[in-house]
Amino acid sequence: MNADARLEIGEMDHADLKRAMGCFATGIAVVTTRHGGADLGMTCNSFNTVSLEPPLVLWSVRRAAASHDAFVHGGGYTVSILGADQEDIANRFTRGSQEERFADLPVERLPTGRLVIGGAAAWLDCSLENVVEAGDHDILIGRVLEFDSTLKDTLGYLRGRFTKLRS
Repeated sequence: MNADARLEIGEMDHADLKRAMGCFATGIAVVTTRHGGADLGMTCNSFNTVSLEPPLVLWSVRRAAASHDAFVHGGGYTVSILGADQEDIANRFTRGSQEERFADLPVERLPTGRLVIGGAAAWLDCSLENVVEAGDHDILIGRVLEFDSTLKDTLGYLRGRFTKLRS
């Protein structure tokens, strides 16, 4: 590594850090919850497996996000891992009101009351196990209660752009 490329922690440029992190391909999911009688959802690429025994997963939500408190206090969440053909849904859940995000969208309501996005490559319904503070985000660790998956290709994210992840 070039010494000129190294930055001290206090000198880090957020754009440069995002560019570096963008070299790591991730999947794209929509995470939903139900809180106060309302459905809420957001696009996420910070989803990951924690443990198989017990079955635990995690994702992170920015504390300044409008739906942060609903996810932290909603008791659980559902992760819909988007299919390669669902880029429009990924974009939809990054803006607009919660009502607009769900309008005319095929969904399935689970026994927990939370929603699965129709056509998703996979989904996991989780109870909230733990919330860990981490910088300007909270990490939400969930216990998988129910799930399903398909062989469908998935939507990914690499270098600031959506991409199709094929098996």
